[in-house]
Amino acid sequence: MITVEYIWLDGSIDMPQLRSKTRVFSEKHALAELPEWSFDGGSTGQGDLGDSDRKLKPVRLYKNPFNEGNYMVLCEVMNPDGTPHESNMRSLLAEQIDAKLQHIDVDMLFGFEQEYTFVDPMMQPLVPEDIKQGDFYCGVGAGNVIGRLIADEHLTNCHKAGITLFGSNAEVMISQWEYQTNPEEALKVSDDLWMSRYILQKGSEKFNMRISYHPKIYPSLNGAGCHVNVSTEKTRSEGGLKEIEKMMRKLEESHLDHINLYGAGNDLRLTGECETSSYDEFSWGFGDRGASVRIPSHVEVQGYGYFEDRRPAATCDPYLVTSKLLETLA
Repeated sequence: MITVEYIWLDGSIDMPQLRSKTRVFSEKHALAELPEWSFDGGSTGQGDLGDSDRKLKPVRLYKNPFNEGNYMVLCEVMNPDGTPHESNMRSLLAEQIDAKLQHIDVDMLFGFEQEYTFVDPMMQPLVPEDIKQGDFYCGVGAGNVIGRLIADEHLTNCHKAGITLFGSNAEVMISQWEYQTNPEEALKVSDDLWMSRYILQKGSEKFNMRISYHPKIYPSLNGAGCHVNVSTEKTRSEGGLKEIEKMMRKLEESHLDHINLYGAGNDLRLTGECETSSYDEFSWGFGDRGASVRIPSHVEVQGYGYFEDRRPAATCDPYLVTSKLLETLA
């Protein structure tokens, strides 16, 4: 017996929620052999009582770290006639990439920095707002970190699934953590980020903890973002800093178009305080964590590399973020 968890994004408006159900097979199947599977879209915000049948189309296969020898598959949501459902942002990114590949070589790589906060089962914070922050960044020891067992297990489980993360660390606000994805092309990094979120949330169940991606749990403390590091073959080559500076002008011109796609509740986080920029104004700088976009200091010194777009919220949909960056910069 082989089990496969079919995983998809629902129709929630502020941030799609992850859903799953498990199918049993008598033998192992390759991705192309996995059948589509229907579900009740009326219960996931993707249909109504009179039109609720939707289909799950398998698109990327992973090993199941919670059940050795079995699998998980990320799925796109399709209408009964085989067309993508309106909530299916992945299909739009795939179409965009296919269209661009006919004209230019899309060599842009993305690496996300996903922040999240541990909360109780009722989604209430674990610490009071008046707690001093700053002592907890990359901290160690009881009283300095909350949730290390879950964060460490998450790294291991992602590796078992076939998702190679770059790293993980405790953040400035206690009970908040961050992990980073390796640089990948748009579709793969977006798939891996959603699946890493699924692994994180499922792994937290046995600890009776929940994961919050809310961009600003406390008004006076650091919020939660999902910064994205971006590079191209030109920016990674000698003299690439000049190319990065050209990109800054393009990002400034399209700032409002980007910010509107960078996650619900982002206006609460991007206040110009707590290591953030202004929601309404674009800025960039070298080594500046108060800017919309930070060019790391070592990139300035060596003259090539990548930049960090610090605007996306922890709630962002990576399919939309990478799609907009490709549209603006590629």
